[in-house]
Amino acid sequence: LRVPWNVTEHKMKNGMRALLLPDNSAPMVVMKVWYAVGSRDEQPGLTGIAHYLEHMMFRGTKKYGPKEFSNIIKKNGGSHNAFTGFDYTAYYERIASDRLELIIELEADRMVNLQIEKAAFDAEKDVVHEERRTRYDRPVGKFWEQLRAVAYTNHPYKNPIIGWPEDIDAITVKDMEAFYKRYYSPENAVAVLVGDFKVKEAIALLEKHFGKIPKSPTFRKRPALAEFPQKSERRVYVRTDAQLPYMAIGYHAPNWKSEDAPALVMLEAILGGGETSRLHQRLVRKDTLALGAGSDYTYISVDPMIFYLYARVAPGKKAADAEKALLEEVEKLIEKGVGEEEFRRALRNIEAKTVFAMDSHYYRARLLGSAVISGDWRLLEGYLPALRKVTPADVVRVAKKYLNHKNKTTAELIPTKKKRRAKAANSRGGR
Repeated sequence: LRVPWNVTEHKMKNGMRALLLPDNSAPMVVMKVWYAVGSRDEQPGLTGIAHYLEHMMFRGTKKYGPKEFSNIIKKNGGSHNAFTGFDYTAYYERIASDRLELIIELEADRMVNLQIEKAAFDAEKDVVHEERRTRYDRPVGKFWEQLRAVAYTNHPYKNPIIGWPEDIDAITVKDMEAFYKRYYSPENAVAVLVGDFKVKEAIALLEKHFGKIPKSPTFRKRPALAEFPQKSERRVYVRTDAQLPYMAIGYHAPNWKSEDAPALVMLEAILGGGETSRLHQRLVRKDTLALGAGSDYTYISVDPMIFYLYARVAPGKKAADAEKALLEEVEKLIEKGVGEEEFRRALRNIEAKTVFAMDSHYYRARLLGSAVISGDWRLLEGYLPALRKVTPADVVRVAKKYLNHKNKTTAELIPTKKKRRAKAANSRGGR
């Protein structure tokens, strides 16, 4: 079982890179333009500016007016969107392959010609605040936000990608213009193309539109950042209006740059990778402590992130019991090990998911972009071979090394009643 990555690399004189993966299975193409800037790169007091700028990138340029970018894509039968992460900001289009030059020209234009007008800036600030209220100020959103804020002490991964509300308020047009000019520069960008095109022709189009854009005089490569080693357990309690408790435990763990990373991928799959995993079987099926339980580990990132165990506590059950069960499953794995059949099943599941995902132009472009921003797209070629070298003993070793008491941050969501409910009850009681 082998996943082919027949990628052609190209670098322009201005420093911009391109990764091209031709696939003529359908007459369409996906292009994603990735910028190596995310919430990781924000200065204190300006959290959320990378995501805010993502919004503004659809507000018009010197050549195209507000909403014109989106209208042009739609009129040509395409779709588009954007997303911001801790390490990157990316913009993508999916369109018929004979419209490739159109999307290249549009993306090149807004790399250098964005207009940040005060009225649009203020209107988009309201949109960002509303997005935060509807998506991130909900109970579970607050929960994960607070867990990260406590798990990290000095690394900017502690900040939410959307930003803290007071920082969003404080961002000015001048701040955003400086951020845009510094980071939206060709030497900080990668264009990823997957789909029906001829490589030489696509490179010529990229050179025609992106190749003439000058480097930014204010651009600086992102500095190396490191989180201080954790020496003792941390806990955080999030009290908010919610229907059910939630419990999560986070452990600092290395990413793809470490030799331990493949074993951590396997550990995540065995502990919490689906309904056959240990956490789901124990907490959901056997003990009925949770409506859902699992784990999460980030293999591809610029800096090391967190290995999570989590449980959505079932009605009438206690968060403390869910926490105890999560930790017991970790201890059981360390003490009793991992069976060969369980290990092979987890590996087969990962292989199947990886191969299945390769049918998607969008997903391949996403993997390539996130990998190149994090270090090197070739780590994708070595992903499955590295997992196949892992042994059950390796899984136990990394569990013992990283999933320990001194390295963990525990968070509990404690449901509280809304004040308005209490007021309503008092009103009814007084009649």
